[in-house]
Amino acid sequence: MTLLAAIDTSTDIASLALVKDGLTITELTWRSGQNHTVQLLPNLVHILKLVGLETGAVNAVAVAKGPGSFNGLRVGVSAAKGLAFSLDIPIIGISSLEVEAYQYADISLPVCPVFNAGRGEIATALYQKQSSGWKQLREEQITDIEKLCACTMEKTLFCGEFLPAISSQLTANLAEKAVIASPITNMRRAGYLAELGMKRMAAGETDDVATLQPVYLRRPAITVAKHR
Repeated sequence: MTLLAAIDTSTDIASLALVKDGLTITELTWRSGQNHTVQLLPNLVHILKLVGLETGAVNAVAVAKGPGSFNGLRVGVSAAKGLAFSLDIPIIGISSLEVEAYQYADISLPVCPVFNAGRGEIATALYQKQSSGWKQLREEQITDIEKLCACTMEKTLFCGEFLPAISSQLTANLAEKAVIASPITNMRRAGYLAELGMKRMAAGETDDVATLQPVYLRRPAITVAKHR
């Protein structure tokens, strides 16, 4: 039996899921804000209790590794590594942008997830399901809306919890090329993270628990030296 725990605390939205032998048996998604530190582990214990299991039953863990908020990613990745270390189980780090996009994998369009990167910028990438499988078409990057629109050449589905703040700019610049995902679907679900994790694990693509680190794309502002 494989019981995989999926942990995503990349942004204000947090999500947990348990997948047993390829089937999601419980999932919890909520708006955590900046409360990941106090909410994550109690909620993990809670969903385990819901299905009559204890932490020791988990034998693999998938974690959204970023990009995202500095504190959120630190909490999620640290918790996942703690489980992997203590239980001696595989760990799989998955791009948070890929998790955001993956729920739309079965549509025919390229999928562009968008996160708020602060300072008037966004974090984004591009994915699409093709005949050869789910592919990343454009690498993760920090950019702005103007540059994103300039490199969008075909009809594309845009998704992500930050989307309502920029959807009018996307449609103004791209017109019919911009397909905006419904706000109802813009909460990342850890069940999709779990599915990606199971696929990577089946392909033997696990991570080294000692070296797995969050991906911020940009160093947190607190680390930038201030010059007098």
